Amino acid sequence: MKKDFETKFTAWAFIFAAILLWGGWALSPHHIGEYIVASDFTAINEDLWFWIWMFRFHIFGWVTMAIAIFALLSITAKRPYRVLLLPGAGMVVIGTMTLAIASAFYYNFGAWGIGQTMGKSAAEIQQFMDNILFTNQYVTCFVRFGRIFSGVGLVLLGFGFVKWKIINPLLGWFTVLLGLAAMAIIMGIPDNFEIYKPVFHVKVIWLAMMGVAILLKGVNLPETKS
Repeated sequence: MKKDFETKFTAWAFIFAAILLWGGWALSPHHIGEYIVASDFTAINEDLWFWIWMFRFHIFGWVTMAIAIFALLSITAKRPYRVLLLPGAGMVVIGTMTLAIASAFYYNFGAWGIGQTMGKSAAEIQQFMDNILFTNQYVTCFVRFGRIFSGVGLVLLGFGFVKWKIINPLLGWFTVLLGLAAMAIIMGIPDNFEIYKPVFHVKVIWLAMMGVAILLKGVNLPETKS
């Protein structure tokens, strides 16, 4: 088992990503749904700066998750492991950063919309909502594909973990199942984001479990013939 500064940094990156992602979500005073509605601005404005900072933490949770995946890849990207781990990590990072960009839309329009709708008539507010609807629709596509891309990557990573026993095999299979669940829900029920919500919490648990497992046991890179 490899346990050194590299593995400790990787482990804490996973743990910190879990804390930022879930903490930002859990402490946020208001959650925006799939589509922004006018009532969101009133709710956000009740505790605007706290909402802004919690959303920032949440977004940087996605960024830190990408850092954790890159760190893990830097340790394990050698023959023959890289044939599964490299494309797997790449897909997870692409999906994760896509979700970060999508989250930035809700963050920006959630705060900006307060000033744009404050003191306006119902007709003016509706006009503003109509103007951002097209962009909002486009962003929901970003969210779907970010989740699917991440799911594909997790399946590849999980199979790599299992095949070479890089981490605990049970955690490896958990990674595979998490990826499959993400893909199945989004592709099977693409228009209902509520059903996907539990997967987000499971992903946070996965991040924490990865961090703890690597911190305690390191990573296993058995000598194998390519």
